Amino acid sequence: MTITSQPQLTLEEFLKLPETEPASDFINGEIIQKPMPQGEHSLLQVKFCTFINQVVETKKIAYAFPELRCTFGGASIVPDVAVFRWERIPKTASGRIANRFEIHPDWAIEILSPDQKLKKVLNKLLHCSRNGTELSWLLNPEDESVLAVFPGQRVELYEGADKLPVLEGIELELTAEQVFGWLSLS
Repeated sequence: MTITSQPQLTLEEFLKLPETEPASDFINGEIIQKPMPQGEHSLLQVKFCTFINQVVETKKIAYAFPELRCTFGGASIVPDVAVFRWERIPKTASGRIANRFEIHPDWAIEILSPDQKLKKVLNKLLHCSRNGTELSWLLNPEDESVLAVFPGQRVELYEGADKLPVLEGIELELTAEQVFGWLSLS
């Protein structure tokens, strides 16, 4: 009996494929389709973008993008929220925002969905850390915790009243409790 393996797709081949809905990540030669966002996931994603952009956009410090494809370090990923320092946002020659972001985010935020594998999402954030991302968060709504990934792939756990780390130069104060409090619409 002969077992043959499928040839691995290259990053260039992956980028030529049509986009999927929901988006797919390409990391370590593997295509991983993200789950369709549900209520908690969608609400947290919108709240983060709004909360961060209210603080950073007018001062041109940074910008938070939802579901933005970022291609870097031999991978192409779509973080739930990708934050870029203002001066690193890719622009065209005329000064407009570029469509392709071929750089790592400065801060990547992932929200764990019920059917998502923690290992796959953490692997994505560790890839970000290895390739220059200053800070990543992995939110787990089920147990109301936040794993933060720092340079050197140091990982710390935050819960309850723990103050969450943010990018240097961004004046935001949030606790894990406040973030998961956004899920109560009362």
